[in-house]
Amino acid sequence: MKIVVLAGGLSTERHVGLTTGTGACRALREKGHQAIFVDMFLGLENYKGKLEDIFDAPDGLCPDNRVESQAPDLEAVRRSRKDQGPSMLGKDVLTVCQMADMVFLALHGSCGEDGRIQATLDLLGVPYTGSGYLGSGMAMDKSVTKRMMDSIGVRTAPWHDVYYAREDIPRLVEELEVPCAVKIVNGGSSIGVDLPDTKEELRSALEKMLVYGNHVVVEKKIRGREIQIGVLGNEYLPAVEIIPKGEYFDYVCKYQSGGAEEICPALITDDEWKQIGEMALKLHNALDLKVYSRADFILDEEGKAWCLEVNTLPGMTPTSLVPQEAAQIGLSYADLCEKIVKDSFAARKAEKV
Repeated sequence: MKIVVLAGGLSTERHVGLTTGTGACRALREKGHQAIFVDMFLGLENYKGKLEDIFDAPDGLCPDNRVESQAPDLEAVRRSRKDQGPSMLGKDVLTVCQMADMVFLALHGSCGEDGRIQATLDLLGVPYTGSGYLGSGMAMDKSVTKRMMDSIGVRTAPWHDVYYAREDIPRLVEELEVPCAVKIVNGGSSIGVDLPDTKEELRSALEKMLVYGNHVVVEKKIRGREIQIGVLGNEYLPAVEIIPKGEYFDYVCKYQSGGAEEICPALITDDEWKQIGEMALKLHNALDLKVYSRADFILDEEGKAWCLEVNTLPGMTPTSLVPQEAAQIGLSYADLCEKIVKDSFAARKAEKV
């Protein structure tokens, strides 16, 4: 197949997407596909060859990427593009996607998981990996996802849906309970998340979140073990336990070497694994997600699992959590990438029937 691995974009998770894209592109080329790496925001402005020959480009245009310890400077990325127009799609991105048999979405965050790129590709008739535009959009919005969890009986922490301005902060500090978690509704990779234990910390958290927008979810902080589990097709995978080296599993712990210990399969009972897996699969199906996803949980001291969120395009670097889980059932990283392509092709075909 001719495959465009669409990566990067212009979200706070840009670095994660670039690294996912590099790994997936190389794995798909290993499987014999004509895969090429394309940065969604920067596009092909530095490509010097003929566009019709791009799928024969050496090494699939793959750069060397790794996730930096700091979130990306998105304004610097904007300034670096030769075309300073308003489009989120760089030079020739849609053209080359239309030339492909499949677009592998290696995007994370608001550029790739909120349904907009999926809807765009649907309108162009271009197949892509993962969930469709509606499921992606619902899962990206933590408020919508929380409502879905409440309606289908997937246990989640008590929460508040909060729209606010700076002048509302004193009132909210009085009304909301601590300790809690304050999360922007469309964030990921622990960016736009704060975990205040005191009223003063809550005030500071609400101030900081205004950088990202005026809509947050504030939920009761559940203490326990961090368990994450992937869904692949119609089954849930072995779970992973995350033990951060810091107090919490933040951006640095997630993506820097030695930031956290990842135990796969997680050292939990079969009943706990089944509880978590069935909740993840139930949420995956309720949101009409496709092919794969990953749900994040806290397992408390009583053995109750509490769902935090679901990711429709979870990290897919060779050492990411879903590839680790897939390895436990005998799927190599390259095999997993190819399965996602084939299952997504079938999912897109079924949607047209």
